[in-house]
Amino acid sequence: MTEATKFEFRTEARQLLDLMVHSVYSNKDIFLRELISNASDALDKLRFAALSDPSLKESTGELQIRLRRDATNRTLTVEDNGIGMTEQELHDFIGVIARSGTREFVRIAKEKGEANLPPELIGQFGVGFYSSFMVASEVTLVTRKAGQDKAFRWHSAGDGSYSVEPAERDRPGTSVTLHLKPSDQEGGLKDYVQEWTIQDIVKRYSDFVAYPIVMLVTRSEPELDSDGKPRKDAPYRTVEKDETLNSMKAIWTRPEKDVTQDEYREFYRHLTKDWEEPLARSVSRAEGSHEFKTLLFVPSHAPFDLFWPEAEHGINLYIRRVFIMNDCKELLPRWLRFVKGVVDSEDLPLNISREILQQDRNTSVIRKHVVKKVLSRLEELREKERDKFETFWKEFGKVLKEGVFQDHTNAEAILKIAWFDSTHSATEPTSLDDYIGRMKEGQEVIYYLTGRTRTAIEQSPHLEAFAARGIEVLLLSDPVDEIWVSAVPDYKGKKLQSVGKGEVDLGTAEEKKQEEEKRKEEESSLGDLFKTLAGHLEAHVKEVRLSSRLTSSAACLVSDPGDLTPQLEQMLRATGQEVPTVKRTLEVNPGHPLIQRLNLIHAAGKEDPRLPRYARLLYGQAVLAEGGIPPEPAQFARLLSELFVEATSVPPEGNA
Repeated sequence: MTEATKFEFRTEARQLLDLMVHSVYSNKDIFLRELISNASDALDKLRFAALSDPSLKESTGELQIRLRRDATNRTLTVEDNGIGMTEQELHDFIGVIARSGTREFVRIAKEKGEANLPPELIGQFGVGFYSSFMVASEVTLVTRKAGQDKAFRWHSAGDGSYSVEPAERDRPGTSVTLHLKPSDQEGGLKDYVQEWTIQDIVKRYSDFVAYPIVMLVTRSEPELDSDGKPRKDAPYRTVEKDETLNSMKAIWTRPEKDVTQDEYREFYRHLTKDWEEPLARSVSRAEGSHEFKTLLFVPSHAPFDLFWPEAEHGINLYIRRVFIMNDCKELLPRWLRFVKGVVDSEDLPLNISREILQQDRNTSVIRKHVVKKVLSRLEELREKERDKFETFWKEFGKVLKEGVFQDHTNAEAILKIAWFDSTHSATEPTSLDDYIGRMKEGQEVIYYLTGRTRTAIEQSPHLEAFAARGIEVLLLSDPVDEIWVSAVPDYKGKKLQSVGKGEVDLGTAEEKKQEEEKRKEEESSLGDLFKTLAGHLEAHVKEVRLSSRLTSSAACLVSDPGDLTPQLEQMLRATGQEVPTVKRTLEVNPGHPLIQRLNLIHAAGKEDPRLPRYARLLYGQAVLAEGGIPPEPAQFARLLSELFVEATSVPPEGNA
């Protein structure tokens, strides 16, 4: 036989191994849950592959997971007859570990400290195989890929290296053998060769695995007569026999009233590898022209890869209780990618492909049903369990709002659920319906303003006139807000309008009439100044005009209704897109002392050399007020310094 070849783990893998070897988890039982879960996944993959190549399943026999205990040699083996691995896959899936997930796992481990790591991290980051080293001093894995003849042995003592060599295996699948450490009850290290210990762990964590988990058990049984009945007064004898340790219940097929909270909780853990309680679940059954069952969960925390474009999402698809795939994106829109669960269809064909799924009418029906059930459950959560909804919105609100512009059919339903910050309260979010209920008499518009943070938006000069009149404004600080507001013209007949765009038309008819008369007088007085300022700023603004939204600030920048906001322009440029420069309007407050002083300087001589500098300073001030950066920061700083010098200069003695 060829000698074993030794390989070194990568840096992150070595760090992870060190964490596992030194037992950072108090609950070490979860190693078995992880190995059984991996075995179940391997069986799922074989069953799916066998749909297109039946010979693969013929070579393995009945699909099952077998546990083997050896008390003499203190070994525990978890064996499956699933898809198996090639030599290259051993390196890719075992030798390297989940690359990006491992780095994130190690980072969080360092941040939290080894003693504070929650147990859900192992399953969450895809590093479950290595939890074996919490209980084992050495791990040996023998595998053979379905459809191939060659088998390979992988071995590691958790010391930063592993070896791979050819091996013998009579059928496809994988066996993972753990050379167990001595038991240490005080340290949480149980004796994992004890029958009852294994049975308890399997029942607690893996009862819902869809394949039989079989183990040879010892039982005391009486002798039986020819009819199979116990002989009277016959002594009991010790026998060994295979026993299936899990119930394999398809929990989603049972009425909700017949399933306990603990059963749902354990199924969720098995399904997601998440040890935290889900925030909510939805159980439903559709009958008639389309028959299917759904069991859906909303997690209580966002996964670390929620916003990774390449991250997998989707729910588990079963067809007549046969597993098909675990990341069925076709049944779940991307804006609901946080939802976990199962769909079991009675109508889809077993040999369905992703291409057929995309075109099948049943898929569309199921997808609509899933979306409707999730939104309905979230609305119920908001109305009846506010604390849970607060957690949901903090974790997944940004993702849910993606649906407003990605799914126009459900946009209004999403907005009905959504929460937003507003000027109404410094601490409590509001819904759009609540906003409408507080609208001023005669107000027909829902006002909002976008920005980087709530604090930055609250300090924006664009809000001054609204604050003065007590008109509520939504404060939208999530990046996704920049996108969805442009896709939604109104909500329940109320137009959505940015207070940073276009003209502001506030007040009663009488107030507007008085404002118009006053405006004409101010335009007559300041019109020439505005033309001069616009000339000095022609590279940056399209016009300078009077403002009806400012009460205390000197100036602000306003976009036209169809223009991109500065924040959205930055977002698009950050993604590499070319965005044309859009000139905005500089609005000025005619009652501000600065504007009045500029008008006096201009009246004394419109060629005054100070006017170009003051114009650029006024523009830069308006940019800074909305959280932006002046186009030429160094020049702006220089102009500001010159202004300081002028303001603080001491006139010669006798000229004061």
